[in-house]
Amino acid sequence: MSETTKIKLYDPKAFTRKYMPSDTLKNIIRVEEHKFFITRIEEMYQLVKHNVPASRSTIHSVLYLTEGEAVMKIGSDVYKIQKDEMLFVPAGQVFSFRTGDVNKGYICGLHNDMLVGAFGKTDPLKEFEFLRVWGNPVVRFDRQTSDFIHHILKRLLLEYVQNGIKNQDIFQSYLLAMFCEVKNVYQPLVSTGRAASVSIANKFKELVFTNIKDKHLVSDYAFLLNISPNHLNKTVRSVTSKSPTKWIDEAIIAEAKVLLCQSDWPISAVAQEVGFEDQSYFTRLFKKYEGITPTDFRRMIEIS
Repeated sequence: MSETTKIKLYDPKAFTRKYMPSDTLKNIIRVEEHKFFITRIEEMYQLVKHNVPASRSTIHSVLYLTEGEAVMKIGSDVYKIQKDEMLFVPAGQVFSFRTGDVNKGYICGLHNDMLVGAFGKTDPLKEFEFLRVWGNPVVRFDRQTSDFIHHILKRLLLEYVQNGIKNQDIFQSYLLAMFCEVKNVYQPLVSTGRAASVSIANKFKELVFTNIKDKHLVSDYAFLLNISPNHLNKTVRSVTSKSPTKWIDEAIIAEAKVLLCQSDWPISAVAQEVGFEDQSYFTRLFKKYEGITPTDFRRMIEIS
């Protein structure tokens, strides 16, 4: 794929410029910094005047609520969090949300580099499952743990407002402390079943995330996992209650939605970009999952 056809990955500066074009934002977050930011969610999201369509970010996003609720679509699923709950959007994952939520809390974004260094983990994705595309994005806290999380976020915000990310050791120490608190109460999406089966299902989902543009068959992923297609089908169904084919289809639709939002390509070009020469088949698949055609989906985005 050429550079001109890659789906955009928004860093904080590009994302805020596109969806929150406001001089006020410059006083809230330092949009020139691409590795980390933090602000109060009510201050940032009041600047969002339109629904945010299917998008991706170069960094992990973390939302924590002290009041109200927030609803976000991540991948093919919709999640809602409330007071004392946290929502994670892993870097590169497709997400979208609508305006209108009434809430208070914190939102921060961080690059993996913020967790790697003198005091950090060499591979934070292995340590913290909630940062992976197959992890459970919603974490619920008891009252005491929520108080700990709130204290850490207030300290991070104070340091960020006063000094930006100049003192990275401070950020790393607090972020690691917060994520260790999260890990203590984190509940995997799948908590039952044989460990080997869960491992295969998680590896499959991660492979779909990274290979969806040119691998659409269950046999493609079975080959990568060195197992039979039948074994992969049975394992993924038993662990996730969803077939590998449906996981693949939903990932294709997520890719297509991002392209429909970010480009003015004809539908035939979008279909080809996600691996379909037959536009009519692509349209039928899209309508099967979204309930509307790609053309109608794009029209809906344009008027929202």
